[in-house]
Amino acid sequence: MTQNIIDRFRLDGNVAVVTGASRGLGQGMALALAEAGADIAAVDVLPADDTVKQVRALGRRCAAVTANLGDRGSIPGVIAQAKEQLGKLDILVNCAGIIRREAFEKFSEKDWDDVMGINIDAVFFLSQCFVRELFARNAPGKIVNIASMLSFQGGIRVPSYTASKSAVQGLTRLMANELASRNINVNAIAPGYMATDNTAPLRADADRSASILTRIPANRWGTPDDLKGAVVFLASPASDYINGYTIAVDGGWLAR
Repeated sequence: MTQNIIDRFRLDGNVAVVTGASRGLGQGMALALAEAGADIAAVDVLPADDTVKQVRALGRRCAAVTANLGDRGSIPGVIAQAKEQLGKLDILVNCAGIIRREAFEKFSEKDWDDVMGINIDAVFFLSQCFVRELFARNAPGKIVNIASMLSFQGGIRVPSYTASKSAVQGLTRLMANELASRNINVNAIAPGYMATDNTAPLRADADRSASILTRIPANRWGTPDDLKGAVVFLASPASDYINGYTIAVDGGWLAR
């Protein structure tokens, strides 16, 4: 019997690992997955108490996993802790990310290394650990990476962020090519200009904020709620034949 299409968006019985889940876009996506029925492992270097509280209020299990993803040595423990607390893993959302701003000629090695370490190195190594756990169970899975408008464009004053987010898009394609035959879907979401801590300096600059809004057909900054539909779709059986694609959730920014 053919499953009702609405039911194909349900995530009951699934466990999702979401990085950067203590606030902002990561928290919003964790809550979206919980609303669709998934239990959540909320990973962050910051306390995720608020996310845990909200997920549990939805009737789902939630485990907080504290980790600095810039330290590669912490990454295997993230998967081990999530599995120990929640039993199995089905979905990984690589949302944790940072940004540093400086003119190209002044950009420091530390700012380069810090951003690349979290924005792309952690995506690769955490996904690798996650996939090994799926392989051990011969289980299907979903990986959703978080790209950016700067996966498509160059940007200014953010060289390591642009490089890392361009790499996320390329790695998403590579992972899809290698993992699709194992029933593991890998896709990405590219958020547009979102009202988060990362964009606070832009929104505080009246001229810069106005120039950004002029370029967005929707004429507003995005919010974490705007990503909910995309992440549930890519994490659910409704997207089983989508592989290696980056969905822009940008209010029309790239259409201009």
